[in-house]
Amino acid sequence: MQLRDLVDAVTGDEPPMARTADDIVAAGRRAERRRRAGFASAGAAGLVAIAVTGAFVLPTLGAERDTPATPAPAGAATSQGAEARWPDTSPFTFTFQGYDAGTLHVQDPIVTSVGYQIASVYSDGHTSNDKPVTAEEAEARGDVLKQKKKAAGGKPSLWAYLTVYRPGAFDPAGIPDGRSVTVAGHRAVQATVPVGLDPWDRVDEGNKLFAWEYAENAWAAVTSFSSDAATPSFEDLGGLIEGLKPSSPTPALVPFTVGYVPAGYVPLQTGTHAMPGLSGIATARAGDYGGATYTRPAAPTTGLTAPYDAVEGTITDGFHIFVTPSTSSNQSPEPGVTRCYDGSDRRVPDGGPAVGGFCNVWSADGRVALQVSASGLGNKLPRAELEKVAKGITVADVEDESTWTPAATALRR
Repeated sequence: MQLRDLVDAVTGDEPPMARTADDIVAAGRRAERRRRAGFASAGAAGLVAIAVTGAFVLPTLGAERDTPATPAPAGAATSQGAEARWPDTSPFTFTFQGYDAGTLHVQDPIVTSVGYQIASVYSDGHTSNDKPVTAEEAEARGDVLKQKKKAAGGKPSLWAYLTVYRPGAFDPAGIPDGRSVTVAGHRAVQATVPVGLDPWDRVDEGNKLFAWEYAENAWAAVTSFSSDAATPSFEDLGGLIEGLKPSSPTPALVPFTVGYVPAGYVPLQTGTHAMPGLSGIATARAGDYGGATYTRPAAPTTGLTAPYDAVEGTITDGFHIFVTPSTSSNQSPEPGVTRCYDGSDRRVPDGGPAVGGFCNVWSADGRVALQVSASGLGNKLPRAELEKVAKGITVADVEDESTWTPAATALRR
């Protein structure tokens, strides 16, 4: 299945499709997938143990285009947002809270990184399928929803998120075919965006990016993928400007601490009550506990036009940490046991493949799954190192956030 077909499926009224965690991260970079026992394989990137469902297509904003981006002129307007006193904070910190803007509803941010923080955006007039359903539920709902779609009685689908970049991180001039505008006194850029990297992928009018300068040299961007080309409109997205206000800095918490990090790897992004990065936004209501992504070398913190895992080739060597309910795993729980697997979901015996794959550690009661995975992130980390990372992680009480640790401390930066 081509990527554009996946986007069509996600933005239609049919139920979301089962995906693995690394499928989510790599969906914008692969054109094919296959079904397997109620969950999708990760194709060439290898199968990962965490199986989740939802609006899991991550369209890429970094595709090459024939027309260069139009930079926002420095003197076009004085951004009112520059008057706000936004805190100067370290990475892995939340500095705003959810708010409403007409029919759009920004949620509290759940993802942080070295360059930004991200929150889901919902709409009264759309359906957001970021809450997983089982394969059986999807199949049972399928015929009903298809008929509902034919009767034109269902809501269009929307997958949208707000990325608030740290000062200096975002480059508005890098948006392909970006149009410079002034909205509510703020410098802004708007563009329709492609759904993938393939040269034949279309730029769909329902796929929009609207970015504005919320403080001096600091930008926020809302990315919207809708099955209805007319809604939300750029005017609707511009309505988010006034509601974005600074809040007291709050460190992003994760339900674990890391005891060992291989040489050269540094933390990139986190998820709080979510998986890290855009995978966490795609499954925001999946009931996951938390996670993090490490890369080698460190990722750039300037010149960004999209989240790190929205652009192909940004992460070429790294690993994920996922802490989820065991019900999200493709493997049967083995209380208190550590198992490592290669990229095809096969258990790796001692002396097995030297690099890549993933390792699972089950809690003593079998209810919580910890996974360390290099699948889809270059598969360059030796398996012995993956296992060492996994065994060095201490998982907190996932039900008691008071036992969680600020990411900047937990990740051993």
